[in-house]
Amino acid sequence: MFKNISVIGDGAMATVLAMLLAEKNIPVRIWGYDARQLRETQKSRENKKFFPGYKLTRSIAFEPDDKLIFAGADLIISAVPCQFIRSVWIRLRNHTPEGVPICSVAKGIENKTLQRPTQIIADVLGDLVRRKLAALSGPTIADELARKLPATACAASADEKLAQDIQQTFSAPWFRIYTNTDVVGVELAGAMKNIIAIAAGIIDGIGAGDNAKAALLCRGLAEISRLGLAMGAKPQTFAGLTGLGDLVTTCVSPKGRNRSFGQRVGQGQSPTTAESATVSVIEGIATCRSVVEGLLPKYKVEMPITQAVYDCLFKAKPVEAAITDLMTRRLKSE
Repeated sequence: MFKNISVIGDGAMATVLAMLLAEKNIPVRIWGYDARQLRETQKSRENKKFFPGYKLTRSIAFEPDDKLIFAGADLIISAVPCQFIRSVWIRLRNHTPEGVPICSVAKGIENKTLQRPTQIIADVLGDLVRRKLAALSGPTIADELARKLPATACAASADEKLAQDIQQTFSAPWFRIYTNTDVVGVELAGAMKNIIAIAAGIIDGIGAGDNAKAALLCRGLAEISRLGLAMGAKPQTFAGLTGLGDLVTTCVSPKGRNRSFGQRVGQGQSPTTAESATVSVIEGIATCRSVVEGLLPKYKVEMPITQAVYDCLFKAKPVEAAITDLMTRRLKSE
């Protein structure tokens, strides 16, 4: 179990995990790229920009200094949105202590490199991390975690002892953590479910009904699994918390950013207008581009739902036309 934790990032997930650790009397500090925003959160004891409505205890510290944030840390949480991980860790690289484990809670695939979050961190830090990398993922809507509603997640690492230590550190009576060694599957499932969540929101936006959403989740999971297996993931991962579990939560929760974005698109807003409705990052947009423009040509797997979402977001294809094309594809066995 870790005893001194630094959180890189000051979004909703960073904040709620700091709240959890503080309640367990584990010293925790939060760093953000915007020092002014961090000072405002420290002063008001509320993350009004990214996680309003929840008061933060005095035991949660805030440290804008790039060097001091790591002082004494025996675990680092990387809670930076996927497309910003590289720039943040390049900035922090010269101050990062060697050998201290880093656990990512981001979900996405980098556009240019097609790397997963832990791969990006390893690419930037190299020997500093010495394979001490993990991912914490699962059906974890931040608002529900803050309210201590029952939730589960998975700590994944090739280092089983590291995964177990993270499990012990974050487990609480209302938050059950499992371990997994399939980092590839855990991170891919967490990333790709956001694309399906956008599609689920579109279905809600046009009022297509529950039958359509059930079909979407089922066939969407098939697409996620298909690509994941082609990339070397384990099949059982996609039936677990970070696969099916996270997919269901993201596709049905009114709090889900990706689903809500898709709903606005389904109601007729342009993708640009729909995206501007929130200050938070809609991870599924960039992930969709990474998958369709990079991973699909490389692995040559069939992902018609993902392609349809891409066409709506980046090719201005009307939603109704995309759904018609999906429903009239060549008939086949399941």
